[in-house]
Amino acid sequence: MASFMFAGMGACIKIAADHGASLAHVVVFRGIPSVLLILVWALATGRSLRPLSWKLHVYRNVSGVTAMWMGFFAISSLPLSTAVSLNYTAPLFIAGWMLVAGGSQRDPVRLLAVMAGFLGVVAILRPSVTDDQLMPAAVGLLGGAISAVAMMQVRQLGRSGEPEWRTVFIFSCFVCLSGLASFGVLGWHDINLTALLALVSVGLFGLVGQLAMTRAFGLGSALLTAALQYTTIIFAVLLGWIFWSDMPDLFAWAGMGLIVASGLLSSWRTYSEHRVMQGQAAVATASAPVAPPVSGSNSPDPAQSASENRNG
Repeated sequence: MASFMFAGMGACIKIAADHGASLAHVVVFRGIPSVLLILVWALATGRSLRPLSWKLHVYRNVSGVTAMWMGFFAISSLPLSTAVSLNYTAPLFIAGWMLVAGGSQRDPVRLLAVMAGFLGVVAILRPSVTDDQLMPAAVGLLGGAISAVAMMQVRQLGRSGEPEWRTVFIFSCFVCLSGLASFGVLGWHDINLTALLALVSVGLFGLVGQLAMTRAFGLGSALLTAALQYTTIIFAVLLGWIFWSDMPDLFAWAGMGLIVASGLLSSWRTYSEHRVMQGQAAVATASAPVAPPVSGSNSPDPAQSASENRNG
């Protein structure tokens, strides 16, 4: 569901841009539905809007909002499938960072994934991208890199116990503020009904997609979710063909395939390493001496244990 929603959001961004909406329009309308609907729901159910850590949210939103602006610019200027593919290079940048941070312990599998993924980027950019599209393509690729930073910060928020709905709400507030600031600098201009309907759809598709993806990564299988999110590229190809008759050429298809394959390989490697670490921790715990019970001590809180298992 999240993958289809994000592909639909990209299509609506292109429709709105084709009918005169500015990038600031797109950004503001992307955030408004999420802010209003989550705000009403939180107030009605008595949930607190105060975050556990403002610092983590500020870091996440500086990178996340910047990546969003870059990604939206690429979508409005490039074929939909090309822009979406560049946006999904974020796992490659994460894998590359892990290779650099790993020092002397280089992982040949992750290295292969990074090399294959960026070969895919080259295949997409040449010859399927024309000279006048190189700048939007570069912005889209940079947006993918910054999105990788935002993804790692979202993971930190999840580990700190921040619920996904509050992460989405605060992110949407930052999105709206950035769009309103842009209007303050560049000014507002009127848009037609088609652009307005497309902008409203951008916000609704984005809200459902972000909630679904955040929940999938938070509660589901990380490996399966990482695999399924690449179906966004397939949906983007279909929508681009239906609305704009944009069918990728052979090189672009090959590049998309390499990006998907390398992203999956990198995700599988990370998942495998995480399972190995969990197994080693379980063995170490089982072999550790058991301390005698302390008189008067409290038993573990089942709710706290369940929360720790869910977040960890």
